[in-house]
Formats: sequence, structure tokens, C-alpha cells
Amino acid sequence: MNFTAALIAEYLKGTVEGNPEANVNDVTKIEEGKAGTLSFLANPKYEKYIYDTLSTIVIVNDDFKPQKEVTPTLIRVKNAYESFAALLRLYEQSKPQKSGISKLSSISESAKLGEELYVGDFTVISDNVSIGNRVQLYPQVYIGDNVSIGEGTIIHPGVKVYEGTIIGAHCVIHAGAIIGGDGFGFAPNQENNYEKVPQVGRVIIEDHVDVGANTTIDRATMGATILRKGVKIDNLIMIAHNVEVGENTVMAAQTGVSGSTKIGKNCMFGGQVGLIGHIEIADGVKIAAQSGIPKGIKDEGAVVQGSPALEFGHFQRSYVLFKNLPKLRNQLIDLEKKVAELETTVKS
Repeated sequence: MNFTAALIAEYLKGTVEGNPEANVNDVTKIEEGKAGTLSFLANPKYEKYIYDTLSTIVIVNDDFKPQKEVTPTLIRVKNAYESFAALLRLYEQSKPQKSGISKLSSISESAKLGEELYVGDFTVISDNVSIGNRVQLYPQVYIGDNVSIGEGTIIHPGVKVYEGTIIGAHCVIHAGAIIGGDGFGFAPNQENNYEKVPQVGRVIIEDHVDVGANTTIDRATMGATILRKGVKIDNLIMIAHNVEVGENTVMAAQTGVSGSTKIGKNCMFGGQVGLIGHIEIADGVKIAAQSGIPKGIKDEGAVVQGSPALEFGHFQRSYVLFKNLPKLRNQLIDLEKKVAELETTVKS
């Protein structure tokens, strides 16, 4: 498909600077630009590439002021990153959608299926499952008994959805994710052996949630593990039993959330964050990568870093000190020697 600068600018409500008839049929990163492609510039540290890129059209912010001549046609918008993302979504939606039910799939007679479905090879749909319209289940997906899946949801290859799980509309579950496996519940008996505590709850995933590849979301011991509307979680994330994640919270890869922790809405977690169980995290909290959270965070909008985590500014000031500890130790040893010499001199 080909698009002109004028057509793209109209869609983005932007303005064209250059040739309105400039034509593109693909997208590239600005540093790898090629003729006939569209790129964007949002981060100032990539500005150097715009002067040499071969991209035909580049989307830039309204306030971009070039330091020298720019060859590509520019489309000025309020937010270049958001606008480029909107174009990518449009491009994704324009691609042909898979449809039809494979003869190699296994579907229970008691399952209720919507219209315009795609069900891939070797996918299993168990008893009393309810699936909405335009759902896509890629090959080798397993859907357990009594699962409900809302319309427009996409479940990629190899995902396992255990019994009783509820998945909302327009969600995306990436390959290898396990939804509704048992929580880690064991209790020691009198012989000091661990006996399993049955996990009889379920998982509820609300609308517009994205779940990354090889992520695990455990069913509740009782009640429900819940991901609220708009939550986005990356690959290789662990959500334990009875956790609740608030609306529009995002988590980067390898984050682990222990059981019964309640996370507010609009939070942002960097990669490899770890949270202890049975705590509460307020709305809007931001946690830097590799931070450990040993207790609840009550202040809305707090920014923390470190393990155990400290307020961000406090951590930065502390870091200046502890990164110099070897140097400070040597200075202290030197001072101790000098004090000892002075004491010897005074005594003599």
C-alpha cells in the first residue's frame, strides 16, 4: 500500500513541510532509512540521523528546529512518537486477518463460539467455553473448561488458559503465556513435609490487557487474581495468586509480584522489579529497574529505586556515597594511621 505525505498528514492532523506528494510504502528506523519509507524523530539524541537519512518522509514534533538542511519531507505533529504509533496500529489493522476453524483443532460440543473466529491447528477448546466474535486462537492454544474470552481478543501460539479464567475483550496474550496455573501454596505438616493448599480461585483479565510471552499469571487460592482494564505486562513476568493490578499499569520484563499484593492504577515498573507479598502500592507509583520492594508504598505518584527501594532522590544521593566506599575506606585507614602517629608523638 502506498501513502502520500498529504494523506498521512491529514490522518494525523499534522502539517506537511516539503513535497505533499512524496510517497511511501513501508516504515523504517530513521538511522536505517531507505527511499520510499516513513520514519519518525522524537528523541533529540537521534536528530543527527535526520540530516543523512534516506527516508522519504519523517514525522517530527511541531517544535523541531533543524540545524541544517533536511532532505526528507517532514510531517509536523504535536507528538511524533504517538503519531507514528497510531500509523503502525493502522498498518497492523490493514493486514489480512486469519479466519476459519482448522479441522485439526478439538472443540467441545458444549462450547459457545462467536462469529468470524480463527482457530488454528491443534488448538483445544474445552467444555462450556464461551468465545466472543472475531477472536483469534493460534495453533496449539489450550482453553480449559468454563473459560470466557471476549470479542476481538488474540491468543498467540502455545498459550495455556486454565479452567475458569475470564479474559475480556480486545486483549492480546503472547506465545507461551500460562494463565490460571496453581498459585504457590504449600503448608508444612507435623512431619515437616509440605502439603499442597488447593488453589480453587481463578484469574480475571479485563478488557484491553496485553500479556507478554512466557508470562505466568496464577489463579487465586480463593477469589480471583485480577488484571484491570488496560494493564500491559511484558515478557517473562510472574503474577502470583490473589494479586490485583490496577488499570493502565505497565510492567517491564522479569518483574515478579508475590501473592496477595495490590497494585494501584497508572503505575510503571521497570525490568526485574521484585515485590514482596501482602503489600499495597498506591496509584501512579514508578519503580526503577532491579528495585526490591519489601513494604507497601502509600504515597501516590512516588518514585523509588534500589533494593530495598528508597525514594528516588534519596537513592541518587546515597549512590554518590556508596559507589565511593572503597575510596572512603582507604581515606579512613589513612586517617587512623595519622591519628595513631599523633597519639604516639603526644605521649612521647
